[in-house]
Amino acid sequence: MKSLKKQRRIQVLALAGLCLLGVLAVLWFLPKDAFQFFRSPTEVIAAPPSDDEYFQIGGLVKDGSITPVEGVRFRFVVTDGATEVPVAYVGDDPAPDLFKEGQGTIAKGYYRAGVFEASELLAKHDESYMPREVIDALKEQGVYQDPNG
Repeated sequence: MKSLKKQRRIQVLALAGLCLLGVLAVLWFLPKDAFQFFRSPTEVIAAPPSDDEYFQIGGLVKDGSITPVEGVRFRFVVTDGATEVPVAYVGDDPAPDLFKEGQGTIAKGYYRAGVFEASELLAKHDESYMPREVIDALKEQGVYQDPNG
């Protein structure tokens, strides 16, 4: 009777060990930025991604930088206060209603030939909202100003 309990305990421990090794193996092979929500302009310039890497860039839309191109396409500059990255919006949908200069945004797309080609734009949800990651990046650069005072 005792040997059956001991055998069962060994089996459970072995299975738990295998599961733990499986989880560690999955985490080991994930890309290094798998848990990163977006990159700041400073991070993009410091370590430019490959042309085929799809990622998100976040920061503030630089004042005076939005220029229409054709239809719903336009260009603007995203900044974190220290570095600026030109963005060409190449998506088919109009910009979100709350997308405007001086406000936080996150763009999804590819960085090619020194220009971020955004296929999707995200803007803050209301006048006081800004993604926590954007606020943290702006604070690191010393340019964040709290809209509530």
